[in-house]
Amino acid sequence: MLISYASVEVEYRFEVHKTAINAARSSSVSHIFYSSLAFAGNLSPTSVASVMGTHLLTEQYLSSLPAQGPATYTAIREGLYSEPFPVYTAWFDIHNPVEEITTPHSGDGPGIRWAKTDELGEATAKMIVSYVQSSGDFLWLNKAVLLSGPQVLSLKETADILGRVTRKDVRIKEISAIEYAELPFKDKYWYRGVNLLNDYTLCWEAFRRRETAVVSPLLGEILGKEPGDFETTVRGLLH
Repeated sequence: MLISYASVEVEYRFEVHKTAINAARSSSVSHIFYSSLAFAGNLSPTSVASVMGTHLLTEQYLSSLPAQGPATYTAIREGLYSEPFPVYTAWFDIHNPVEEITTPHSGDGPGIRWAKTDELGEATAKMIVSYVQSSGDFLWLNKAVLLSGPQVLSLKETADILGRVTRKDVRIKEISAIEYAELPFKDKYWYRGVNLLNDYTLCWEAFRRRETAVVSPLLGEILGKEPGDFETTVRGLLH
């Protein structure tokens, strides 16, 4: 199982992934599962979101493996993850809530199908078990698959849920991407003297393009139950 390397540099991050993949092949690993991210719509090979860049490069490299030898792969696009929702809601804190979420987005239109992290992990584990128990007929061999939440919520609907959970009247305030990149939490995105929040604002452009608004039934099918909804997950974070 290749877990995505945590870095904000697309090319460097990809090279680390590539090195790990090549090392696995050299060690006679026959199949590689890769934890990708669920931007890029319905398994599209392109995305406007900078955070998806390394994942797409890694998926592309994995897809070349079968032609190079016996190694096979499964790329699992997961999310978007429910628990780290603050990343997309101006670092909204449910334990210290505010009434206004400033984002480079109006809150209307296409949204996000949130998915619970532990359920994504459980489904991934079950896929690995399925591969081990298969006899050459693994369903997701040499494929990218999408594990998504059960419902698409706009950013406004997401804010409404945060308001219900925290008993606040929470609203979205749209600002420009340039203004967003200068908000106080920009320090979280500084890397080698560069404010990477400028690039990160492309996530909201991806939302506008419906990149995170595709619902796949696969997560529920693998779990054998309806995946947890966003509001229930957020309420659980309060305790």
